[in-house]
Amino acid sequence: MAKDYRAFTQDISAYSAQLRKLAPEPMAGFHALAKAAGAEGAVDAKTKELIALAIGVTQRCDGCIGFHAKALVSMGASRAEIAEVMAMCVYMGGGPALMYAADALRAYDQFAEGAAAA
Repeated sequence: MAKDYRAFTQDISAYSAQLRKLAPEPMAGFHALAKAAGAEGAVDAKTKELIALAIGVTQRCDGCIGFHAKALVSMGASRAEIAEVMAMCVYMGGGPALMYAADALRAYDQFAEGAAAA
């Protein structure tokens, strides 16, 4: 059964919004950390986002895969860039990483299709 990452990230976003209301300080802290870590610096933002996707794959985090694939589409990352980073994940993580690397490519494709249709 294929995962629908567009629907998946929408669902997580809805529940994250509830968490922001119920626990505003910790959630604000998390978002500030994410913004600071992803900011341009010695490493460009797209490379940082590719790293975040790779970590999501190796940690087997479906939500991470969805949100970082979506961000990479909006940043103009190519399918070839995603594939090369996924190859590194498989190299370092073996079979389990391969399963999630395939999911990351699926997530990228789903968001890219949505961006093309918009």
